[in-house]
Amino acid sequence: MASISEICYTIPMPSIDTAKLAKLQGEELLSTLEQEAVRNHISDIHINPQKTSVKIEWRELGLLSKILDVSFDTYDTLRRRIKFKSKLKLNLENVPQDGQYTFQTSGRMVNVRVASLPTKFGETYTLRLLDPERGIVPLEKLGFPGNTKEKLQEVAELPNGLILVTGPTGSGKTTTLYALLSTLSGKDRNIITLEDPIEYELKDIIQSQIETEAGYTFASGLRSILRHDPDIILVGEIRDQETAQTAIDASLTGHLVFATLHTNSAIEAIPRLLSMGVSTYTFAPALRAVLAQRLVRTVNPVLRNDGKKHDENEKDFYTGQCALSELLIATDTIKNLILNQATASEIMEAAKKEGYKTMADWGRTLSEERVTTMAEVARVTAV
Repeated sequence: MASISEICYTIPMPSIDTAKLAKLQGEELLSTLEQEAVRNHISDIHINPQKTSVKIEWRELGLLSKILDVSFDTYDTLRRRIKFKSKLKLNLENVPQDGQYTFQTSGRMVNVRVASLPTKFGETYTLRLLDPERGIVPLEKLGFPGNTKEKLQEVAELPNGLILVTGPTGSGKTTTLYALLSTLSGKDRNIITLEDPIEYELKDIIQSQIETEAGYTFASGLRSILRHDPDIILVGEIRDQETAQTAIDASLTGHLVFATLHTNSAIEAIPRLLSMGVSTYTFAPALRAVLAQRLVRTVNPVLRNDGKKHDENEKDFYTGQCALSELLIATDTIKNLILNQATASEIMEAAKKEGYKTMADWGRTLSEERVTTMAEVARVTAV
C-alpha cells in the first residue's frame, strides 16, 4: 500500500503578474483571472468593494489570498462583464442574484457559478470555478489515511444500504462521492444522482438537478428516482426528515444510497438523523458507514525530510492538499447502539474499541509523517 505522502497530491504554488493584471479592464481582466485561476488550481474568485477601492481575492489550498486592489472604474467594467456572461440583470443591484457561465481552457470547459450580494459599497461577487480536471479525481489520489480507501471501496460494492459523507462546505464531499461513483459506473448498474447543483458531468451516470422553485426537491426527486429502477442513488444533501426516511427506506429495499449531511464528525451523523425523526428500527439496519472529512494543506515534499526546521508561514511551505478523514463502519455493535438510542459519546467509546480513529487521531499520524502540521490539523478540526 502506498504511503500517505505518495498519495497526497502536490500543486504548483500560485503565481500571477499583478502589475500586468492591474492594467486590464472588463472582458480582458475577467478572462485573465479565469485562466490564471485554472492554471493555479484556484476554486473561488472573490470581488469585494471596499470604501476606497475594490479587493480581488482567490481561494488557494482552502484559504483566501489577496491578489490586488482595483479602482471602482475597473470594477465597474469587470462587474458588467460578469453580469453579461452569467445572465444577471444589469440594472438590478439591490438584491442577490445567481447565475453561471462557461469558458474554455486547455481543451476543456470550466463552469463558473456566480453569486452577487449587495453591500454598503457595491455588489460583491463570488465566482466558483468547477474545473472537471480538479473535481473528478480517482479515489486513490484523494490521500485517505491508513486503509480508509479500501474500506470505502468495500462498502461501496455492497448491494444495498446507506453510506453517509459529512463535512462542511469545501471539505471535498462531492469530490469523494464522485470518485466513489466513478469506480462503480460501467458495472451493469443503473446509477442516478440528485444534486443541487450538478457540479461535474459523470460518464454513464444519470444526473438530475434539484429545482426547488419548481417544487422539485430532494424528497420529491428521490421518490421519482425510485420509479426508474436504480441500483445506486446519490442524494446531494439530506436536509429534512422526509428525505432522510425516504433514503433509508430505499436502502432497505435493495438500493445502495449515498448521501451527504452537514455534521462535524462521523459519529454526530447518527444523533443528527435521529433528531430529524427517522425510525431507529429502519435506520440501524440500513446504515453501512459514515465518512467525515476535511481538507488539510500538505507540506512541500522538498522540505519534509531535509533535516531542517521550517516556519509554516514561509513561502512554498504548503504545496498541496490531502483528505483528513474518519470512517465509521456500522458494525453490529454500532447498530445495536442506534437501536437503543445511545448518545454520541457512547457510540464513540464503542467505536474506538473496534479500532475507530478520529480526524484528530489521523491528523497526529499525518503530522508525525510530516505530511502536514498539527497547526493545520487544528485549523480544520478545532482540536
